[in-house]
Amino acid sequence: MGAPKMTQDNSSNATPGTESASGDLFNTAAGWVLFAAGLGLGLSILSGKFFHGDKPERPETMGYAIEVADEGGGAAEMTFAEALSLVTPEDGEKVFAKCAACHTIEQGGAAGVGPNLYGVMGTTIGTHAAGYAYSPALASKGGTWGFDEMNEWLNNPRGYVDGTKMGFAGLSSIEDRAAVTLYMNSMGSNLPVPEFVPEVAEVEAVAEGDVEAVEEAEQDAAAEVSEETEAAEAAE
Repeated sequence: MGAPKMTQDNSSNATPGTESASGDLFNTAAGWVLFAAGLGLGLSILSGKFFHGDKPERPETMGYAIEVADEGGGAAEMTFAEALSLVTPEDGEKVFAKCAACHTIEQGGAAGVGPNLYGVMGTTIGTHAAGYAYSPALASKGGTWGFDEMNEWLNNPRGYVDGTKMGFAGLSSIEDRAAVTLYMNSMGSNLPVPEFVPEVAEVEAVAEGDVEAVEEAEQDAAAEVSEETEAAEAAE
């Protein structure tokens, strides 16, 4: 009977030691976790102070500039008169190659899918080529083929005349539209080309605005220098 009693006593005596070892292991692991967390927090604070993460400032010398899109809509699109001043009829002859599959432009040329376009500028819309079957929408449009009208037509034919049978999608480039219009005008029409005159008032207004911006920046810089000087004198 003595042996079994000894076994029972040994088993009960071993339990507190095991629990103590487990508790020490848990405490050690928890301590390391807390230490690691504290170390990470401390490094984060130090790096923020060192790199001024809490007070971001623009450096005096930029490494490189990052272009930012203008949220104000950017530069205004050029006018058709300006585009006309930048191109020539010779440029338009090259652009007209896109039209040649459907149109002729030489004097007396035959109609194809579209009408002959010799002398079309300045004529009544939808009536120029005798014998050509214009769409009712174009024939009833009214008005004449001036520079602005031709610009709108070449930009989006179906948008300009809803119901036209012309299948061409249009020319997205304003310079291409200006060039081909000049070319058509040179082929039997010779209307006076609109003169492009820069809007001097707007240019002067922009220039004055730039001057004001520079003056404001200089005033701000002077104020900052004054504040720094006062702070330095107070520290002394």
